Amino acid sequence: MDTGDLTATPRLATKAVLKHDSVRDVELLLLPERVVLLNKSGAAILGLCDGSRTVRQLVERLEHDFEATDLTSDVMAFLQDASGRGWVVVK
Repeated sequence: MDTGDLTATPRLATKAVLKHDSVRDVELLLLPERVVLLNKSGAAILGLCDGSRTVRQLVERLEHDFEATDLTSDVMAFLQDASGRGWVVVK
């Protein structure tokens, strides 16, 4: 993923599934042969990665939802890491 490309459109990898574990009240990313426990911000970012929104739109939505500013570098870093781990695909 080009870390400077705010027009890229990330989506979850084909076999990745987000799931809320209501027993433990945690967000999980289910992948073949592994489960990733997500924090609130990670789950929020991945929950928006449906391939229809640009990174810029993700950032704007997250800044609104979390009542925060200047999230671009944090979101880009997370997406870079998630892409490297095979959690998301970026076009």
